[in-house]
Amino acid sequence: MVSTEYERRIAARFAGFDQDGNGYIDREDFNAATKAVLAEFDTAARSDKGQALYVGAEAFWQGMAGIADRDGDQRITREEFVNGAVKRLRDNPGRFGEIARPFLHAALAVADTDGDGAATVEEAVRVLRALGVPDGVAALAAAALDTDADGRIGETEVVTSFARYFTVPE
Repeated sequence: MVSTEYERRIAARFAGFDQDGNGYIDREDFNAATKAVLAEFDTAARSDKGQALYVGAEAFWQGMAGIADRDGDQRITREEFVNGAVKRLRDNPGRFGEIARPFLHAALAVADTDGDGAATVEEAVRVLRALGVPDGVAALAAAALDTDADGRIGETEVVTSFARYFTVPE
């Protein structure tokens, strides 16, 4: 049986996706997140990196909608989000990470200003702040993403941590 505590924690993560605060997640929330990241790094939407981020956001939206949008209205309510995460992803957090991978890969590419295939902790903080995460929380989260403490954050670290955050209550 799924615990109420687990559902409460997953529901709290809903706000991270509901960029405009209108009570549901839709394609526009993913577009808003993309625009915010591109603006933070002064990256043109029509650039290769900008286009990759939009394509990644669309793939992420389609994956989330496929899991959680039970009524097919192209909007995910808090209840649908919780049910989707609890019933479909709890035992397989990696699946959520794979749904998010194209967006996360492209976001890392935008943040990777020196082109070495990884973002610095500071660049990760900038991405998180662009997505609406408060400064102090963004700094702590970015530091936690650097699992090998080398000051660099790669795709594997981000995808694994992202999946755990949204599907595992601890």
